[in-house]
Amino acid sequence: MALSFIIFHLSFCIAQTASSHYQPGVTAEGAIYFLPKTAINITIQIEKSTYTPGEFCQYAERYLRMKGVSPTPFVSYRITAIRQEAVAIADTTKGFAVRFDAKTSATNVRLSDDGILLAINAEPKKTITTPAFVPAPRPATINPRQYMSEEILAAGSTAKMAELTAQDIYEIRESRNLLVRGQADNMPKDGEQLRLMLSQLDQQDRVMTSLFTGTTVNDTTEYTITVVPDKSINHQILFRFSQKLGLVDQDDLAGTPYYITIEDLKTVPAPESVDPKKKSKQVPGIYVNIPGRLRSSVSDARETLVTAEFPAGQFGNIELLSGALFNKRYTTHLWLHPLSGAVEKLEAELPK
Repeated sequence: MALSFIIFHLSFCIAQTASSHYQPGVTAEGAIYFLPKTAINITIQIEKSTYTPGEFCQYAERYLRMKGVSPTPFVSYRITAIRQEAVAIADTTKGFAVRFDAKTSATNVRLSDDGILLAINAEPKKTITTPAFVPAPRPATINPRQYMSEEILAAGSTAKMAELTAQDIYEIRESRNLLVRGQADNMPKDGEQLRLMLSQLDQQDRVMTSLFTGTTVNDTTEYTITVVPDKSINHQILFRFSQKLGLVDQDDLAGTPYYITIEDLKTVPAPESVDPKKKSKQVPGIYVNIPGRLRSSVSDARETLVTAEFPAGQFGNIELLSGALFNKRYTTHLWLHPLSGAVEKLEAELPK
């Protein structure tokens, strides 16, 4: 599930060489690349709980003194976690072309799959990605009837079966208490055997009690919403959530709204206006980002739930690295930050 806020882009397309259209890639003659901008992936982890009443639920209070046991099946949802992660996407308003010639050493241009410039004359640094969510396996279900005695199974009514089952549950609990106190007639020989016996009694107690209390099965699912901000966003609905329905559409009033706020922290001065006469002038060199920063916050009607700051190329400027850095006198190695498009490392290798 993805949601994108697409807003008007301010163009900075100043090409080093003439190009009629920008399709990123590297050829023998040169390369066309994009600089990145920051998108925010908001991941919501939701737990679905499915309750099934037990066979003897109506006798829970009479035989086990348990009040409030529901005889009606139901499904409920709750949000267990919300997290934010910044990812880079190609900013198609910042597309540039560089031509290889005999005077330049910038012949090894490394791009991402979507055409973002990562490095020149160097291996791009590996980015750390969040592992894919893998739900925990469900525990094996156990049929309570396998623990029922012949007398219980032969009982002539549900009420009698419930009564005899409750008696067995109390006997199991008494046996466990005797083992814990060291008063059982046949005490285990060692701690491991004691642990195994207690585990088996606990399982029998839990399975047979579920005939009265019912069972609840939990399933966890993750949903990711992608926000691509090109300007500040103030308290805009990100998603709606219902305890009975889970994640619902933005316009579904059955769900409670959750909001996103994106702040441009204005850490970089606004870009200078470009003279239209100079805009098409061919300027040799490599363009890089001078990224700004953004603050992204997710909240409900009462409080802010998560907030984080990230570098953002779309809230900054661009800068030209002179083509003189890539002449044949030495080999220049350039690494760009994969998220922000800023210079991470610039290294010149002098000839031997």
